[in-house]
Amino acid sequence: MHRHVSLRWLYPGVILLLASFLSCIQPDNPQDLKEKTAKATEDAKRDAKAVAEGIREGWSRDKPLNLNTATKDQLLTLPGITGTEADRIIAERPYHETDELVSRHVLPKSKYDRIADLVKVK
Repeated sequence: MHRHVSLRWLYPGVILLLASFLSCIQPDNPQDLKEKTAKATEDAKRDAKAVAEGIREGWSRDKPLNLNTATKDQLLTLPGITGTEADRIIAERPYHETDELVSRHVLPKSKYDRIADLVKVK
C-alpha cells in the first residue's frame, strides 16, 4: 500500500502562524503588507512541502525499493546511483531477482553491494 501525504492539514496551521506574525508588525502602507504577506505565504508553503517530503521519505526509508516499479527519482535516492544508471535499471525491467542488476551488467557488483539491502523485486 502506498501512502500519500496530504498537505491540506498543514495549511490551517500555516495560515494561523502567518496571521499571528502579521499582527505583530505594523507595515508602512498596504503595499508593504501585501508584499510581506506574499513572501511569508511563499516561505510557509515551501516549508510545508519540505516537511511533507521529509515525512514521505521517513515512511519509505525502511522499505526496500521495488526495482520493477520505482521511478527514476526514487532510484536516484539510492546511494551512488547516477541518472544514467537509473535509466538503465528502468530500461532492463522486469527483474525476477535483485542480483540481475549485476548478471545483466546494469550495475557493477561494487555498486550493487551498496544498494542490495535497499532494493527488492516483486
